[in-house]
Amino acid sequence: MSSWPDKDRLALIFALREQYMQALNEHKPGAYPSWPVDMSEKRSQQVIREVALRGVEEVFEAMQHCRNWKPHRSVEDRTFDHDKFVEEMVDAFNYFFALLIMAGVDSQEFFRAFEKKDRVIHDRLKSGY
Repeated sequence: MSSWPDKDRLALIFALREQYMQALNEHKPGAYPSWPVDMSEKRSQQVIREVALRGVEEVFEAMQHCRNWKPHRSVEDRTFDHDKFVEEMVDAFNYFFALLIMAGVDSQEFFRAFEKKDRVIHDRLKSGY
């Protein structure tokens, strides 16, 4: 378990992801472009899209561990590998954090945006949106 205080864990996640991105670039030059990327450039948007789709692929891999969702299936498959599911979701989040880092978003900006959106969705819920 990490010795980082709970309130700093998001910053730690960003730092760990960025350290990995740097290490990967040392072993495989060009694996990630120099960041932050210029989000107005076509090539940057292409790279961002590629990384986003890798994250989505990881979510689909996590969903492979959910075997009981088909409405037409009459036999239940109650097997579920929690650890594998979480591992694949961590993979997905790693790609999504890489996207944020490449776009120049840090943990503080992300958290502020998260809190702002959280207020919006709660207000929508209260107003019957």
